[in-house]
Amino acid sequence: MEAVQYGDRKVYSVAAFNRGIAEWLSRLPSVWVEGEVTELRRQERWASVFFTLKDPSDGACLSVSMPRRQFDALRLDLVDGERAHVYGRPELFETRGDFRFRALSVERFGLGDHLAALERLKRKLAAEGLFERARPLPRFPRRIGLITGNDAAAKRDVLTAITTRFPPARLVVAETYVQGPRAASAIIEAIAALCGIEDVDVIVLARGGGSFEDLLPFSDERLVRAVAGCRVPIVSAVGHEQDTPLTDLAADARASTPSVAARLVVPDADELRERLEQSRGRLHRAPLLTVERKRARLDAAHGRLRALAPTATLERGYAIVRSGGRIVRGSEEVAPGTTVDVELGRGGFGARVEDLRE
Repeated sequence: MEAVQYGDRKVYSVAAFNRGIAEWLSRLPSVWVEGEVTELRRQERWASVFFTLKDPSDGACLSVSMPRRQFDALRLDLVDGERAHVYGRPELFETRGDFRFRALSVERFGLGDHLAALERLKRKLAAEGLFERARPLPRFPRRIGLITGNDAAAKRDVLTAITTRFPPARLVVAETYVQGPRAASAIIEAIAALCGIEDVDVIVLARGGGSFEDLLPFSDERLVRAVAGCRVPIVSAVGHEQDTPLTDLAADARASTPSVAARLVVPDADELRERLEQSRGRLHRAPLLTVERKRARLDAAHGRLRALAPTATLERGYAIVRSGGRIVRGSEEVAPGTTVDVELGRGGFGARVEDLRE
């Protein structure tokens, strides 16, 4: 790296510094790195596939890129949440100073077989139509059922979001296991218990974020079938935006956050009050507007009738000729010497036919 000398100080340009670091990194050996795959991004028009390896123990992250053709050739069908071993070497993109791990190979680690089983289950349930049963949510539910953990932050967040948005909301909370081997059965029992309450019109199934393993109960086939077969609509508010357990697909609606769940199950009280005030104002003005509209229609009809009346025609300079009490419409109806009566817009007179013209 070339430096510029300023007195006793050597100063490197950004380009020189990045180039030197990149050259130094290129001398490091290729290594295997283990982590959880997140933020997987792949597009047909991109030359590379990008994802992040996250250390589940402390959240440390490493940006990874891999040539798309090389990635596709592995046929891994990786999804977010899987653990993987990635073989490659560190590199620095000199222009932007971006550090990343250039992957040469990727292998599943730990959950690969389980993920493949989940994918098979997903295809099976989709073929049965379990993911196509979305029903409309009630506009004003009589009571909202909430299934969540007994000490979960998700419970507090959903309750706060719903009651803040619509204070009159009535809720019944079913606390249960939301993690571990007993969770799926416990949640199924909670769904059945809430469905047994006559005025529960919608159920929110809520759990905060967690690792892939933590959210596995929400992809249990028994629970997915219970959600799809529930007599009332279910809103799934499980995990974060990037998490997609199978209950999300079987539920009638999915909420990525507690505030979204609140918007789905209750109306906004402030918005309702505003709309009621607007409706009240319209009702107050409605009789006057109705009278004005009818008066305008009556005036328009009166104008049309006046324009079509015979007297209006006479006012414009025309006349009505009668002979023997009948209106004369053609010269062939009278003969020379016939006495006729002529009506004008104002008054009239008698006349005698002298000659005829066709």
